[in-house]
Amino acid sequence: MTPQNRLALSKPLDSPDVPVVEMVSTTRRNETRSVMALVATLLNQDVPVRDIAVVVRDLDPYEEPLFRAALQHGVVPDFWTQLRVTQTRPFNLVVSICDVLAADSIDKHTLSQPLEHRWTPSEASKSKWPIEPKTVQQTVASLPDDGRTLAKWADWTAQNDEIDDRIELFVRWLDEVPDPRPDTISSVLTDVVDAYATHGLPETETADSPALLETETDARAALRVETLVEQLRHKFADRLDEGAAEQSWADVAELASLIATQRPGRREHSHARAVDVLEANDVWGLDIPYVIVVGLTASEWPQDTDSTTQPEFEEAILTGSGEASKLAPDTSWTDARDRDHLGDALTAASSGVIITRHEETTSGDVVHPSPFLEFIDPEVVPDAEIQQLRSSECSVPPAVQAMLSESMETETDD
Repeated sequence: MTPQNRLALSKPLDSPDVPVVEMVSTTRRNETRSVMALVATLLNQDVPVRDIAVVVRDLDPYEEPLFRAALQHGVVPDFWTQLRVTQTRPFNLVVSICDVLAADSIDKHTLSQPLEHRWTPSEASKSKWPIEPKTVQQTVASLPDDGRTLAKWADWTAQNDEIDDRIELFVRWLDEVPDPRPDTISSVLTDVVDAYATHGLPETETADSPALLETETDARAALRVETLVEQLRHKFADRLDEGAAEQSWADVAELASLIATQRPGRREHSHARAVDVLEANDVWGLDIPYVIVVGLTASEWPQDTDSTTQPEFEEAILTGSGEASKLAPDTSWTDARDRDHLGDALTAASSGVIITRHEETTSGDVVHPSPFLEFIDPEVVPDAEIQQLRSSECSVPPAVQAMLSESMETETDD
């Protein structure tokens, strides 16, 4: 690596060519309220929704407070996030059923997994299904510890009067599932996912927080798994023809996991009337009039990365000292990646940038501003104007209003 390339890893952030203002709030929650109050006010001033984007370094700590703030101000947010399908209940329901059907000897814990993921028969009463977790746990405790075939489990549950009738129905359903062929995979697993959407999803909504984030994720997961089952049917047929898979439920489960981990683009859904909320690494190449960069604190921009390399050795490689000059630095040792992502967010704005940050944690600890701010030199919005923005008046801060006026004048001149 040349000296010039090494220096590029620590070059300063370029200041954007558009006006930049900064809004500072006390806590993260107040910060997100300021963000969504601003979005709502811009929309009320007839700024098109596609002319606004909210950008964060990492969505995990910001998605819920932004969602809550959006609901409070009547804004519909569209989060550009990848759905971790393999960590959702609908997906694990499908895989747990495949695991039971694939096993020659099934222990009680494997047998009960689909019930824990809210398996429900396709023709089910809403008052009885899915089986409540307490009943599932009590049933597991009462089952024998030794493994046995599905046929023997079906016989055992049928002969045991103390077992809940719903458990017996479940085991009998498993025992009657046909061998895995492309058509049977589709019919069996599609019914499972449809029943989950009808009976399992309302359980998530009942237990969810007012923001309904878990319900939204569960609903998205059900739709994704329904699509996955259709893909599974065709891909399993191809693999059987190629001799790359056996006609077994174990191979079905393995293929399902493979499909689920090959995620599509980051945007899982789209809403034409929703404001986009993106992570910084998704902004490159976009052209958006107004970009709101959220969370410009020292803990978010840049983020610390774990490294097993000794700091002294990292420094030697970064500076190109001695024999270390032959080694290429890891970009995670510097703030280059975060700096570039922030640079992408700033340059994506064609009319103006609004930067927000907070100064305290929920426990009252100080949150320091990002060191990148020294390269940007934004115009700071007074606290009184931020309070007015979040109030019932919803007054746009004059610095932001100036951005709108300048943009309108530019459009008129054109």
